[in-house]
Amino acid sequence: MRGRQSVLDAIRHKEPQKLPIDLGATPSSGISAIGYNNLTNYLGLKDDQAKVYDVVQQLAEPSQAIIDKFEVSALDIGRSFNTDANNWYPIELADGSSAFYPTWFKPKLNEDNAWLASNKGGLEIAKMPAGATFFDQVYFPYLDGYPSDYSKLPEAMDTVLWSALVHSPWDKAGEADFWTQLREKALHLRATTDKALVIVAGCNLFEWGTFLRRMDNFLMDIYLEPAKVERLLDALMEIHLETLKNVCEAVGDVADIIRFGDDLGMDSGPFMAPDIYRKLFYPRHKKLCDYVHDNSNMHTFLHSCGSISMVLPHLIDAGFEI
Repeated sequence: MRGRQSVLDAIRHKEPQKLPIDLGATPSSGISAIGYNNLTNYLGLKDDQAKVYDVVQQLAEPSQAIIDKFEVSALDIGRSFNTDANNWYPIELADGSSAFYPTWFKPKLNEDNAWLASNKGGLEIAKMPAGATFFDQVYFPYLDGYPSDYSKLPEAMDTVLWSALVHSPWDKAGEADFWTQLREKALHLRATTDKALVIVAGCNLFEWGTFLRRMDNFLMDIYLEPAKVERLLDALMEIHLETLKNVCEAVGDVADIIRFGDDLGMDSGPFMAPDIYRKLFYPRHKKLCDYVHDNSNMHTFLHSCGSISMVLPHLIDAGFEI
């Protein structure tokens, strides 16, 4: 079987009985809503229309039929949320095919046929141009410079699309019993499937710098304003470690894998020289991994776009296992 054991064997560098397969255990290993509809149509699953659970990247949550068809080895714990039909409403994708959005996401169409999305405060934070297949960030809270203190960093983060328009289970994180729900749903999933369970935690560092300052500014800051960058990273670490504390307490003995994210690479190589990564980001990545390993049974998984072979030894040294 391509289940939990095959994933764990691969992580432990043991030859699994069957090659583990991932489709949708994280957004990073997901499938576009348009691609999903093309796939299900090809397979004759005409009623299996995409549920766009990651609205920013327009990614579909694979149905149980697709998971079974491809013997998928791992599941996102977030799929245990938004399971009722009334959690979704029908929409039309850029190619004209039908899909569903979560009911909390209500973008508006402007005069240029672009879709605009706002946060809960009504601030316009994302745009999907006509014919496009994902939302772009349009608001950068620290565009004009760093604040003198970070007491309002959480509020600034809530003006960024990656936080304000977040996928499940984190779209429910504001509910009073969220952590109880997360544990109960994870335990149920564990008891009813042989798949490896994944919890997506983010805890991005480099990326949050780009989300807050914009890519061009933050890349210059890394070299010209390293002290300011480190102050921001330390403030982010306080938030991330609190998140990890809650995650480890809720599902650290249930989930098999925790997925972090930080897009460190371009097509041609990393965004920074390895020594810069080692100085600014490695110690903090190591602290995140150490916390997980010391306080849970979960394996650590880092998603990164781009070519990062030059920093892979440092990432392994930091404690990332996948």
